[in-house]
Amino acid sequence: MQRRSLLRALAGSAALAAAPSLRAQAAWPTQPVKLLVAFPAGGPTDLTMRVLAQNAGKLLDQTVIVENKPGAGGTLPAQQLLQTRPDGHTVAQIPLGVFRLPYTQKINWNPITDLSYIIGITGYAFGVVVPADSPFKTWADFVAYAKANPGKLSYGSTGVLTSPHLTMEEIALKLGVTLNHIPYKGSADLMQGILSGQLMAAADSTGFAPHVASGKLRVLNTWGEERLAKFPDAPTLKELGLGLVQASPYGLAGPKGMAPARVQRLHDVFKQAMEMPNHVEALAKFDQALMYMGPAAYAKFAAEISAREKAVIDRLGLAKTS
Repeated sequence: MQRRSLLRALAGSAALAAAPSLRAQAAWPTQPVKLLVAFPAGGPTDLTMRVLAQNAGKLLDQTVIVENKPGAGGTLPAQQLLQTRPDGHTVAQIPLGVFRLPYTQKINWNPITDLSYIIGITGYAFGVVVPADSPFKTWADFVAYAKANPGKLSYGSTGVLTSPHLTMEEIALKLGVTLNHIPYKGSADLMQGILSGQLMAAADSTGFAPHVASGKLRVLNTWGEERLAKFPDAPTLKELGLGLVQASPYGLAGPKGMAPARVQRLHDVFKQAMEMPNHVEALAKFDQALMYMGPAAYAKFAAEISAREKAVIDRLGLAKTS
């Protein structure tokens, strides 16, 4: 009897000791969670991320605040994570541009090993658009002008070394033409640039769709495996003989050193949030689809895409020289 009483007393003491820890874990997050977005407010990424943040906030019973960090080819959120505590209260969007950094500039960190990969979410549908009154009625017109006027055909992208920029440079390399690249901080700024007559063309995600629907812009091509239902007359780069497909997948990561349980918690919340109908519908407005990857799969993707991006950078002659 005494032995049983002692065991019960010890068990009760252990439970009491563990209770604060369990309560603390259950209470997390203890403050609003920051979601750092790599592009400006008002663009397709910002709009869809805000729906995702709202969904995640409801699941966490805590506010998820979207903080826009545009510029530097979409790499600023990842770089901010290097100075952030790994407690899970700050996560960041990781565009493909992050994996190009080691090859294009001197940095003292490694995107593969210095981030905690949480979840892959989606990718983009890209294309090239021109003003509706442009003399370029087709992609063939665009190419003919570029060949006849080296360096004079101006196009805008969402930033230096972003996927739209690098894909256009690959296209130019394959065609043997020189284009005049003008970078913007994001889709919203880029659309203002082309609609105001500052540009002859724009390479962007399909945030340009409303302007096409309103008759202000014309689509010359799209960059997926197949034609987009929204633009059935626009050929893919593959159909045009360029052999390129670009979707630029992205997801979320946290600072290096996050506890596996915290990574898993964030993964579970954002997976549920991304699969909610309102987020799926928000993505569909920009011809985006879910491209789910769990923590291990996303980390593997990061390593593989980094190697592929190095090959692109080398092929375009954009690698850092020292």
